[in-house]
Amino acid sequence: MRSEHAPHPRRWLALWLAACLPLLLAGCATSGQMDALEKAQYAYSAAIRWGDFEGAWTLVDPEYREENPMTHLEFERYNQVQVSGYRDMASQVGEMVAAREIEIGLVNRHNMTTRSMRYTERWRYDPAAKTWWLTSGLPDFWAGE
Repeated sequence: MRSEHAPHPRRWLALWLAACLPLLLAGCATSGQMDALEKAQYAYSAAIRWGDFEGAWTLVDPEYREENPMTHLEFERYNQVQVSGYRDMASQVGEMVAAREIEIGLVNRHNMTTRSMRYTERWRYDPAAKTWWLTSGLPDFWAGE
């Protein structure tokens, strides 16, 4: 038996919807951006996994590419390694920026040694192009070497 002072179930539903509606509408405004981010990250991770570093480079922010041009020799250096794993460890997504912590498994093609490294991808949304750009550049498999 329901107490006379207890709110009616429909009233709870109305209160819950009123509280959640702004959050739902905010989510709708950025759902296209989130789809675009997922597609960009998928394309980037596939390029890295398959060793297509020139293809991955096309997903890097044009401003970054202009400030940090890659030479043919630098691209050739990526041929020394085979990516054996690419695992998403953690993600943070904002309205215009995102970050994703990645663990990458590597095999040195010359001596067959294996290792793994962590890499943080940083992304920004470009509203004019309606796309996400990687702002952190390609992973540096040789940092500290």
